[in-house]
Amino acid sequence: MTQLYTALFTILIGIGAAVVYFGGSNWLLDRAFPVRGPGGRVAGDRVAGDRVARNIRLAGLIRPWLFLGPAILALGIYLVWPVAASVWLGFRSRDGSAFVGLENYRWLVTDPVFRESMLNNFLWLLVVPAAATFLGLVAAALTDRISWGNLAKSLIFMPMAISFVGAAVIWKFVYDYRGEGEQIGLLNAIVVALGGSPQAWIALPFWNNFFLMAILVWIQTGFAMVILSAALRGIPEETVEAAVIDGANPLQIFFRIMVPQIWGTIAVVWTTITITVLKVFDIVLAMTNGQWQSQVLANLMFDWMFRGGGDQGRGAVIAIVIMVLVIPIMVWNIRGARAEGGGP
Repeated sequence: MTQLYTALFTILIGIGAAVVYFGGSNWLLDRAFPVRGPGGRVAGDRVAGDRVARNIRLAGLIRPWLFLGPAILALGIYLVWPVAASVWLGFRSRDGSAFVGLENYRWLVTDPVFRESMLNNFLWLLVVPAAATFLGLVAAALTDRISWGNLAKSLIFMPMAISFVGAAVIWKFVYDYRGEGEQIGLLNAIVVALGGSPQAWIALPFWNNFFLMAILVWIQTGFAMVILSAALRGIPEETVEAAVIDGANPLQIFFRIMVPQIWGTIAVVWTTITITVLKVFDIVLAMTNGQWQSQVLANLMFDWMFRGGGDQGRGAVIAIVIMVLVIPIMVWNIRGARAEGGGP
């Protein structure tokens, strides 16, 4: 209950601070640049009218920054400064006290665990965005055609409300292995029921990566479904009716008429999931902690930065690699979203 009270108190403080800031800053701005004379009278002469016009113009220029100010400050503190600090630490020693030049980068390109992490991240990039987007598209198309589609969508979207660590705990019970005794893991129970032998699934090198990927696909399919369902509903009915008149079957209508019209949305969903994959950390940490050749970049960065006394230089260069991989995808994603929305 203490944690609950603390959370409620924090929420109330945050809401109160936002109300005080936005209300108070706009009140001060209106007082600094009034648009009416004393007593609320509208200006009646030319000089006063020019002053009012100037106040309106200045207030209009300042007011947007009052709303953007907290976000810009937060981005500066929690995004820009950490990036600059990571670049600086990448050229420093283990404890950050000495300049070592490119030594950390030389270590990076020769370290076998880093190469393993890069390979695993590449596998995640190949499988997870494609699988989650495809399953989300199929779910969006099917749930729009059934009477209980909204319930189905709620069930598919539900994993999005679960944290990555919580999802990993759930799937640990699915993959659980108890030697040759009675199996409580769902997957091994099914295998045994079919006459097979139970396996320690998450301890199988290489293949365990795919078992971990299944967790993120399970989570992200709901996200893809919601976005793509909205896109499918936005397709003009005339194009579908014209295809039906021309004799197209349902599969042809879906893949040749509907999918091409929402390709921009599919690309945005794909790249958004790709960014999530590049930053995947929680699932690997909770399921394998990078053991059995399942290491990924974010988990490797955490190990070097915070474990075994920490190595700030090596942890920082791994963080820079993740950032460099994410930036082009984010830029492409933003440009695609702007182009689809008709922006510059």
